[in-house]
Amino acid sequence: MGSATCPAILLSLFFISAHLVAQSAAQTPPTFTCSKKATCQALVDYVVPNATTLDGIQTLFGIKKLYSLLGANGRPTSTPRTAPVAAKETIKIPFRCICKNGTGVSNRVPTYTVKKGDGLDHIARDIFSTLVSYQQIAAVNGIKDVNLIEVGQKLWIPLPCSCDDFNGTQVVHYGHVVQAGNSMEGIAQDFGTTEEALLKLNGIANSSELMAGQVLDVPLKVCASSMRNGSLDNPILLPNGTYVVTAYDCVKCSCDSSNNWTLQCEAAQVKLTNKKPWSTCPSMQCSESNLALGITSTTDSTCTTCSYAGFNNQTIFTQLLNQSTCSATNSNNNNAASKMGVGAWSWNYLFISVHLVLISVGLDGFVLPNAKPWLGRVPTQRRYSRNRLLSQNSTDTQTSRNLNFFTSIHILEISEFWRDCGKC
Repeated sequence: MGSATCPAILLSLFFISAHLVAQSAAQTPPTFTCSKKATCQALVDYVVPNATTLDGIQTLFGIKKLYSLLGANGRPTSTPRTAPVAAKETIKIPFRCICKNGTGVSNRVPTYTVKKGDGLDHIARDIFSTLVSYQQIAAVNGIKDVNLIEVGQKLWIPLPCSCDDFNGTQVVHYGHVVQAGNSMEGIAQDFGTTEEALLKLNGIANSSELMAGQVLDVPLKVCASSMRNGSLDNPILLPNGTYVVTAYDCVKCSCDSSNNWTLQCEAAQVKLTNKKPWSTCPSMQCSESNLALGITSTTDSTCTTCSYAGFNNQTIFTQLLNQSTCSATNSNNNNAASKMGVGAWSWNYLFISVHLVLISVGLDGFVLPNAKPWLGRVPTQRRYSRNRLLSQNSTDTQTSRNLNFFTSIHILEISEFWRDCGKC
């Protein structure tokens, strides 16, 4: 062998070795620490390898209800199961988690049926986008020879997860797949935690060790609820921007950080199946009041909401919840501004602001009706022109008084608007 050939071979071996080391580091199987005995709800990112549909993803991961998949991704309940999902799109997968030997894994789901030409590495890498390694699949399924699997064999795919509390509070552990260009600091900011917390939770010494494709354990804050201990769906742990359809599809509960991190529940208004213990949903009204589930009544000092407390096979539990700070919930307040909602309030704000500007430049042409400044159309007989009054006689004292009178009415009506909307 020539002297020039040896260095070339050595150089090739060096690059191959370096590639294998890098690939090995990138394919390190994700493991989340988990010590609790109880099962819990968890989430993990799935980067779709090929174009598919929501139905295809639901089937692959063994998700029983389409609503579970829709809720985890914040999609409307009306979304069809045939909705397309593009290749490389990231979909959050909800599943039950269980602790096993100090590590969290999905509780016997999903189950994959081996097809002709499949191998464990292909299943782990190409079908489940390296959320697991072929060694992990072999271990939980008791496969001694990773090269020997049979067509039709059912394999448990152990997705990474955890049920442990974080800093003494309940969270949802989210397996976030790191994208190229992501930083530990940016991920922490996106999900409301700290860089130090992520490093500690994932056993990473330095942020520079973060790699694209890595599955990172991210603890997500959840909305507070008032669930009964005996409820069949207790606890409901929902992170921001997600929802769940529960109580045999009768109740929809959502988490929105803008609502004081408080769980908001209402009638689900989805079609019931024949497998339910009741053909129609039972009453969802708080017995202590005339409020229905999810409706809020406001006073000067408190907000009273008919909140969800769980369910059993006979009934749906509700209770009145009093708060000093109102959430952005449905209101039963007699206040007209409250009934109009946020959207109407925004239009009224614009409406009033325009009038203030018009008053200041002398172009305002009408006064609002006495009922309320944001209700109804201004009657023709109540239209006045400030410029017309001035043009009649700019020095006329009575005209000036009329002008001041009309302006005062505007300010009085606007004051009433702000006073009432302060209770929204």
